[in-house]
Amino acid sequence: MHILLTGGTGFIGSHTAVDLMEHGHEVVLYDNLCNSSEDVVEAIEKITGRRPAFVRGDIRDKALLADTMRRYGIEAVVHFAGLKAVGESCAKPLEYYDNNVNGTLIVLDAMRETGVKRIIFSSSATVYGTPQKLPLTEDHPVGTGITNPYGRTKGMIEEILADCCRADDKLTAICLRYFNPIGAHASGLIGENPNGIPNNLLPYVARVASGKLACIQVFGNDYDTVDGTGVRDYIHVVDLARGHTAALEKSTVVSGWHAVNLGTGRGSSVLEIIHAFEKACGHTLAYKIVDRRPGDVAACWADPKKALEFLGWKAELTLEEMCSSAWRYECLHKDAEAS
Repeated sequence: MHILLTGGTGFIGSHTAVDLMEHGHEVVLYDNLCNSSEDVVEAIEKITGRRPAFVRGDIRDKALLADTMRRYGIEAVVHFAGLKAVGESCAKPLEYYDNNVNGTLIVLDAMRETGVKRIIFSSSATVYGTPQKLPLTEDHPVGTGITNPYGRTKGMIEEILADCCRADDKLTAICLRYFNPIGAHASGLIGENPNGIPNNLLPYVARVASGKLACIQVFGNDYDTVDGTGVRDYIHVVDLARGHTAALEKSTVVSGWHAVNLGTGRGSSVLEIIHAFEKACGHTLAYKIVDRRPGDVAACWADPKKALEFLGWKAELTLEEMCSSAWRYECLHKDAEAS
């Protein structure tokens, strides 16, 4: 299958590209490099022995998107491209709605123009808002309780995809609701390397561990959780990538709109993650408690039963493997500046 990965040089996109290529698919990475590097293309080639096609472009450039889809005979889109920091979205809502929602409308318009009928959407557990029950199942209410603009963009896009599927019975849209991806490829060649100061926990922890940053900020310790810090369902990015391959294979035999959780079904606190990373890197890490971050919820973890039943997928890699692989990646890249 010929597959377009928007945001394909990013953290999750690059790992998914590797898994898809290892399953025999042809991938095209489409990315504006606002939070990633073209060096990832070479890293993927080293891992797989094949160089993926790469197009530098913005998802809001419909002409380039449509031209890319035609030129490479695209049969399905995996849509990763999007701004993704909860705190930043509260400060810059217009940028998030423009890039994420408007960008997706343009992706869908380009798909319609070129006859592409399958899309796997990089959604998020933030669509559930403040959980009314745990673990979270796919029938949990979405939309009304979302606590931040980032999550609202994901919820809006899911609704747009559902409407498009109602209007076109040949369209398939599978929304993969991620929990918290961390870790890196076993080779250490690709991992999470955001430009500037990381917004996500693990790359920040890794940079403190390697001495690039001085101290981890823990946003709040007064939540109703095991140790007062936020609890999340952390999933290895390699497991997450495998979930996309399973979803693409499923998209060839189903139509319509579907939502699926991709998580482990287990929650870990911020402090538990820090201590697990200390074991991986072999030394203690400095951290300080600061005020809660706007838009965060206390706890969030998945019920992954539907993923097993619908996709035949389940998470297999452990928290220890998540931290050790992330540390391996950081050690191999600790002398390189994020670009």
